[in-house]
Amino acid sequence: MVVPRRASDRLRRWAVRIGWPASLLLLWAFMAWRAEPALVELRAEHAALRREHAETAARLETLAQEAANLRRSDQVSRAANIELQQTLAERDEEISALRADVEFYERLVGATGQRRGLSVHAAEFQREAGGSWRYTLTLTQNLNRGAISRGRMRFAVEGVAGGALTTLDWPSLVPAELAPGQEYSFRYFQKLEGSIVLPEGFTPQRVRVTLDAPGGVVEARVPWPTPQGGTP
Repeated sequence: MVVPRRASDRLRRWAVRIGWPASLLLLWAFMAWRAEPALVELRAEHAALRREHAETAARLETLAQEAANLRRSDQVSRAANIELQQTLAERDEEISALRADVEFYERLVGATGQRRGLSVHAAEFQREAGGSWRYTLTLTQNLNRGAISRGRMRFAVEGVAGGALTTLDWPSLVPAELAPGQEYSFRYFQKLEGSIVLPEGFTPQRVRVTLDAPGGVVEARVPWPTPQGGTP
């Protein structure tokens, strides 16, 4: 049997058209079959890496939280230590002040203490927030231990204003109701406290204290206590 040439050509073309895709399909199937074990291994490795990444991220978050807790704990410890040191310093100051008061009282009322009549033992002036000055005057007497010292206290501040010597008397320093003087009454000692206002441009140098008592007038001059109050 003889096949016409044109029919033979058509058969070859169809064979090529069908055979080429089929060969590619077979090649793909073969390559997939060969690559399947490696693909399974890669998928397993990828899953393991994802688990490891998640575990590492969780561990990092835990470490970061622990570090933050440690920093906060360190800050709290530092703050507590600073507060403790401040408290200890304050207690040391209080103890020193109490010891000084005890020594002062022992000298004043003790058997070996020097006997003195009404006098000004100390005068302190400290600057206040509003610009005024807080004064503390300590009056003492141990000459007559059974007697009560009563009277009024006044003081004047001597200094310089505008290049000239100036004295600020008691009525110009205090409210009108205190103009007669600040009352005192004690057996051994008493601290008188209050506030005064000094004018601008006035530089204090001395304080002249006057104590009016039934037995007479006592006057004392003390320097302006720069260590306690400074210069206005």
